[in-house]
Amino acid sequence: MTDVLLSFLAEYWLSLLSVICLLVISAFFSGSETALTAASRSRMHTLESNGEARAGIVNRLIERRDRLIGTLLIGNNLVNILASSLTTSLLIGIFGDSGVAIATFAMTVLLVIFSEVLPKSWAIASPDRFALAVAPVVRPFVVVVGPVSSLVNAIVRRILHLFGVNLSSDLPMLSAHEELRGAVNLLHREGSVIKADRDRLGGVLDLGELEVSDVMIHRTAMRAINADDPPEVCVREILESPFTRLPLWRGSADNIIGVVHSKDLLRALAEPNVEPETLDIVKIAQKPWFVPDSTNLKDQLNAFLRRKLHLAIVVDEYGQVQGLVTLEDILEEIVGDIADEHDIDIQGVRQEADGSIVVDGSVPIRDLNRALDWSLPDEEATTVAGLVIHESKSIPEERQAFTFYGKRFTVMKRVKNRITKLRIRAAEDEGQAG
Repeated sequence: MTDVLLSFLAEYWLSLLSVICLLVISAFFSGSETALTAASRSRMHTLESNGEARAGIVNRLIERRDRLIGTLLIGNNLVNILASSLTTSLLIGIFGDSGVAIATFAMTVLLVIFSEVLPKSWAIASPDRFALAVAPVVRPFVVVVGPVSSLVNAIVRRILHLFGVNLSSDLPMLSAHEELRGAVNLLHREGSVIKADRDRLGGVLDLGELEVSDVMIHRTAMRAINADDPPEVCVREILESPFTRLPLWRGSADNIIGVVHSKDLLRALAEPNVEPETLDIVKIAQKPWFVPDSTNLKDQLNAFLRRKLHLAIVVDEYGQVQGLVTLEDILEEIVGDIADEHDIDIQGVRQEADGSIVVDGSVPIRDLNRALDWSLPDEEATTVAGLVIHESKSIPEERQAFTFYGKRFTVMKRVKNRITKLRIRAAEDEGQAG
């Protein structure tokens, strides 16, 4: 038996060695394809910036991902077919016609285990490290075979175009912001990113989608100074206010004539022979800055920074004052104002012992979503009361209840046409309580 085996190896050793080498090359192509397509582009960019030359090679390769994958597939199929052909020829010479079946079974097992599953599992376990290792070897192969891959891709696009499938567009299915948001949400679900960090990152991404009207202080809650009041009254109101900047109006609340800064007031009062009774509030007021309520927050933030101002008066398309927005309002959309990620700590929200949430109607939906990790829509309404009115298509009466988006909303208090307080609980909790 030993003599037969030695005789077989002596006669066919070159073919066996060739098949083994081809299997190793096939494994290299399979692992390289997996690693280079799964490698983190941000990680490679960071490594390249730090002087890692191999990371630069990886970045150049994955810039033309279709060309890279096509080249590796050509190489992989070439060696697989050649290895299968050699094995079939070898086994036909030994076993005759039955060698075809034996070669098919043997090569299927070998290719699946050693040329597909094993290298791809290894590569996906550490794609960045694997990609850095294989990139210098893959690059010259891509340079040589790349034109063939481009020709194949062109033929594929033409064929698919005949069936109405167009691959010529380079537009990604997801925008960069959507990809970042999806990655952050995924990492949060996996536990790698805590809720507070997810909310901050999400706030930055949302700036371009939100408008000033979504975060402004509405005119009904806006504190302002009447320029026609006695000067000492105006001074007292400004000094007692928790805000450093207050709008100044005359005649009507819609006629904003300036913005008074408390520091400017103190400087004026520090001047010789100046008393609160003789102070001219209008003279120390700064010129008001009016912005449309449709301005998105990203543009407004840039405008605040460019003008070096902290407050703007918000007006609608008819020039009517709708409220005011501050730099702090926009920054709070990013950093939030929640003390603890598990506690409800926003003004106007109180959790009851039965698990329900009592909410002021003026609470912004975004603040409620951020505090409770809910997903109530805020496209059509800014406040919780506005959401209930929008969904019910009416101004509900007290004790009326509505169920939508998995929540049960009960109107607790209404003042004239304003919903001032609601109770919210999970819809399934309401069913169990009933």
